[in-house]
Amino acid sequence: MAVEAARARAPYASAPGRSRGRLHPEPVSATRNPFRRDCDRIIHATAFRRLAYKTQVFVFHEGDHFRTRLTHTLEVAQIARSLARALGLDEDLAEALALAHDLGHPPFGHAGERALDRCLAACGGFDHNAQTLRVVTVLERRYPTFDGLNLSWETLEGLVKHNGPLTLRDGSPCEAYRERGLPHAIALHSRMQDLELWSFPSAEAQLAAIADDIAYDAHDIDDGLRAGLFSIEELAGVPLIGDILREIRKQHPGLEASRVVHELVRRLITQMIEDVIAETHERLRALAPRSADEVRHAKGPVGGFSPAMAQADRAIKGFLYPRMYRHHRIMRIMGEAERVVCALFARYVERPRDMPAEWAQIPEEGDEAARLRHIADFIAGMTDRYALGEHARLFDTIPELR
Repeated sequence: MAVEAARARAPYASAPGRSRGRLHPEPVSATRNPFRRDCDRIIHATAFRRLAYKTQVFVFHEGDHFRTRLTHTLEVAQIARSLARALGLDEDLAEALALAHDLGHPPFGHAGERALDRCLAACGGFDHNAQTLRVVTVLERRYPTFDGLNLSWETLEGLVKHNGPLTLRDGSPCEAYRERGLPHAIALHSRMQDLELWSFPSAEAQLAAIADDIAYDAHDIDDGLRAGLFSIEELAGVPLIGDILREIRKQHPGLEASRVVHELVRRLITQMIEDVIAETHERLRALAPRSADEVRHAKGPVGGFSPAMAQADRAIKGFLYPRMYRHHRIMRIMGEAERVVCALFARYVERPRDMPAEWAQIPEEGDEAARLRHIADFIAGMTDRYALGEHARLFDTIPELR
C-alpha cells in the first residue's frame, strides 16, 4: 500500500495531458504521452548515441570500465526516475531531462568546453547547456517539416533552467549569466518560444539536476579509485563516506576491496536519494503548491539536499577536486585535449572545406559570428575518437592523451 500511495500523482507534478505543447504542432500519439515521446526521441537521436564515446573524466581509450557521457547519463536517468516516483512526480519528464542533459557536451568533457569557450570569446563564448538546447532544437535534422526534435515545452524549459532562473522578471540576465549575458542559442530560441527564463523549472527538472550531482559524486569516487588517483584509506576521512566505510567494515569484516567499493557507492547513492526525498517532501509540504506552475513561481527551489547532506556533498566534491579533476595526470591529458580542439577550430576557420561536405558549405564572408558558431557546432558534436581522428588527418603531430 505504501508503494502504491507513493506512486499517486501529486497535484504539483507536471501532467503530460496539460503540456504546453510543442513549437511545431504535431498529431497526438495514440500510444505515448508527450513526455514519453520526448524520451524516445532523445534515445533515438544521433547526439545521444555519440555520448558513448565522449569523455566523462577519462578519455574513452583509457579503459572499458570508466564512465562515459552515455553511462553517466543512464545513471542520472535511473536516479531521476527514482526521485520522481517517490515524490509522485512525472517519471517520463524526469527521465527525458536526464537523458538529454549532456547532449551539448563537446569531446573531452569540460576540457573541450573550455577550449571552445576561448575559441568563441569574440562572439559570446560556448556554454554546454545552451548547446544542448541547440542540439535538440536545431542540429538534429531527422524530421521532414522541422529541425531539431520538437520536444515539449516542459522538456525544453527543464533543460535550459535545470540550475534555476536565468533572468530576472524584467529579462536581465542573472546568476552565472549576469556578466556575459545569455548564451546566443538560448537568447535566439527565446525569440521564438517563451520558456519563462525568470522562473524556476518544474519539480521534475529540479530533481533531474540533483540526480546529476548524486551520480557525479558516486561514480567519480568509483572511477577515481579504479584509476588509482586516491585510496580507500584517504576516503575514510571524508564526512559521510567515512561513516559508510565504517559500517561496511563492521558488518562485513575482511570483505574484498572491490566489493567494499561497490557497497560504498551503493550506500552513498541510497543515502543521498533518501535525503533528497525527505528534504523535498518537507519543502513541498511547507509550500503546499497546487500545480506545477506554483512550483515554478516559488521563491526558491523545492528540490534539494538537507543542510547536513549539502555539507557532505561539498566535502565529497572538495575531496575529489584536487585529487581527481586537478590531478596532474588528468590535467596533462585535458591540457592536450584542449590543444586538439583549438587546433581543429583554427584549421576549420582557415580552411572550412576540410570539414565534411555537409558542414563545409558555409559563407566565406558575411556574419563572422555565425560562421564561427557553425564551426563550433561541428566540433561540439564530435566524439573523442572522431576528434582525434580528424587531428591525425589534418596535422603531423600526435597528441599524448594517456
